[in-house]
Amino acid sequence: MHVGFIGTGNMGTPMCANIIKAGHQVVVNDLREEATERLIELGAEWAATPADVARQSEVVMTSLPAPADVERVLSGADGILEGAAPGTAYFDLSTNFPATVRRLVEIAATRGVIMLDCAVSGGTAGAEAATLAVMVGGDRATFERYEPLLKAIGPNVFYMGEAGNGALVKLINNLVSIGSGLLLHEAIVLAEKTGIDPQRAYEVMNVASASRYVQGMPHLLGRDFNSPTFALGLAAKDLRLAVQAGHEAGMAMPIASAACEHLLRAVAHGLGGLEIGAALFPAEAAAGITHDPAAPAG
Repeated sequence: MHVGFIGTGNMGTPMCANIIKAGHQVVVNDLREEATERLIELGAEWAATPADVARQSEVVMTSLPAPADVERVLSGADGILEGAAPGTAYFDLSTNFPATVRRLVEIAATRGVIMLDCAVSGGTAGAEAATLAVMVGGDRATFERYEPLLKAIGPNVFYMGEAGNGALVKLINNLVSIGSGLLLHEAIVLAEKTGIDPQRAYEVMNVASASRYVQGMPHLLGRDFNSPTFALGLAAKDLRLAVQAGHEAGMAMPIASAACEHLLRAVAHGLGGLEIGAALFPAEAAAGITHDPAAPAG
């Protein structure tokens, strides 16, 4: 199958690599041509624009940072819609906003392109190992036709119904996975502020009722957040989209909103490019506790 893949970052590259390894002919594009070097070595071909990718593809996939990037790549100048033939299938693997997905599905349909939201979860480790969970919304017949292609990136492929539902389930998943981890930040700061050694607190919690929730705490206490596989800024974006989805559904999102504000404070401190654990630093600073973000504790 001729597959186009646009966006070869931390998640996109291993996903695309597994599609190549599954025997598909792949053409790739990224804002940085050098970001596709590993895929070219595996047999992919380079295309200069998303439109050029679409001209050579039966199926186009994108893995991009934010909804605005998806819209630009789909419908902007030299975008997918400029090159796609009617009947082309387009799967967006990004973490997108449901209402944005539904609007882009309608735009794509005016050019005969069938767009499905195809959110993924499992991190870079899951992308490398082809063990991702895949959540798909949109036209069911198109999903069923290309489900074997999706299983090249992960065995757990779920059809979630109408367009936008794949994106929505991904936001719900990230709300839990990100938000629950952020409570550890306050636990560490509370221990420090009250004179409890956080490492000793962790040792207690690890054999007490909190044990299932504190497995990330040793990494936080190491304070080495300089090599992110999932950047803090992207986590903040995901929580903001989850809060927005809740508000559009007519419900309050008080806990999610607090978690989002925690991350946005860290972004405002210039930490958006670090790992999500770096949000610990402004939380500590607000409590009068300081650590150097540039160096891990030791």
